[in-house]
Amino acid sequence: MNNRLKQIISPKQLVAGLLVFLLPFLSLVTLWGVSGVSFGIAAVAALIIITGQGRSVMAPHWRAVRPVCLAFLLHFLFTLACLILRSEAILSALERPARMLLAISALMLVLWARPDRRFLWWGVAGGALAGAFLVGYQRLGLDMDRPGGLMNAITFGDMSLCLGLISIAAMIDQRSARQMIWPIIGLIAGLAGSVMTGTRGGWPALALAAVIMVRYSHALNSRRVRAWVIVSFVLVGATYFIPGSGVSERVDEGIAGISSYFNGGSVFTIMGIRLELWKSASMLIAEHPLLGIDYQAAAVRMTEWVAAGRLDPVVLTMPHLHNEYLQKWVTGGAVGLVIWLATLITPIIFFARQLAPGAQANKTVIACALAGQFVVTSYLCFGLTEVIFWSVKASLFYALMVFLLMGLCLNETPGVRS
Repeated sequence: MNNRLKQIISPKQLVAGLLVFLLPFLSLVTLWGVSGVSFGIAAVAALIIITGQGRSVMAPHWRAVRPVCLAFLLHFLFTLACLILRSEAILSALERPARMLLAISALMLVLWARPDRRFLWWGVAGGALAGAFLVGYQRLGLDMDRPGGLMNAITFGDMSLCLGLISIAAMIDQRSARQMIWPIIGLIAGLAGSVMTGTRGGWPALALAAVIMVRYSHALNSRRVRAWVIVSFVLVGATYFIPGSGVSERVDEGIAGISSYFNGGSVFTIMGIRLELWKSASMLIAEHPLLGIDYQAAAVRMTEWVAAGRLDPVVLTMPHLHNEYLQKWVTGGAVGLVIWLATLITPIIFFARQLAPGAQANKTVIACALAGQFVVTSYLCFGLTEVIFWSVKASLFYALMVFLLMGLCLNETPGVRS
């Protein structure tokens, strides 16, 4: 940190900046990092409220942030209602929506302290790099086929990819080629970490990120940014042709599994298991389309179908349905699915308004809003083949990043957009 930054930063900006930095930096290499930071943020937010500053901090921006906050509140209330009305529901199911709702405290923290957004960019790049070193050691040093650091390989790969994409946005906010070095490292490390886990479910997020960058091409007004994005994406694609990278093997394995499933072969493949789970989901949805059924009752129903020969027993070995959309539809019905989707769609709308060509936003707003778009759309893609919100860490990371980035956008916006 340079001397000039030390001179102008206040104590509350330093505390907030440290929390903003630690969230992404610790996300991949610790079991407790995301939760620990969330409690730290909540503690500061509680002090803000106790000292009577909460209303004055949030009120000027409430119209802009209200749809997102209400979406998270509604998601929590719907889960609570299901818990009360379903006698067999598990109390722990309330933890994720409750802590995601409390992530609004991150928005309050950022609006109150106005931390330098560079704390976030440094944390993202540092977290991606630390994560890449960890899975690199596991893959090359320990010869692990599917390294995942201290968590599930799929969750690690998805979150690493998310950090890499956020680094693209960070590149926009740099004023010189020298300052771009750190975000470039974050981009490459995030993509490399994801590739080394062997995770395929995140690849659609890369394609959607490319679409977003074309859609908001006015934001990518730097040739350096465009060049590094293209180079990085090409390098990821090139890993398919590198022997030993495992990418081509994972692609071929997936294609073979789909072919085997539809040709009456073994269900016990990575894609075969998913397809059988999705089949069971369609059967459950057909019986409870509107309000769904709790997953314990769903497991009992699947056991009956296995006994009747309608499903393969492999579906009983999985903790979830390996598709976020089907999982939400089965457990919450169409109503629950729409409510959950609101926690992703409302942030997309918020960030899109910051990126609108007529918004006249500065580079910092553009960078933070684009980062927000990458976070949300990545999670939309991750849910196609995984229940990413099954993980408390991944759920918290999503909510905290969304509210942090919303706050950073509003801090730089001359006049609230709503």
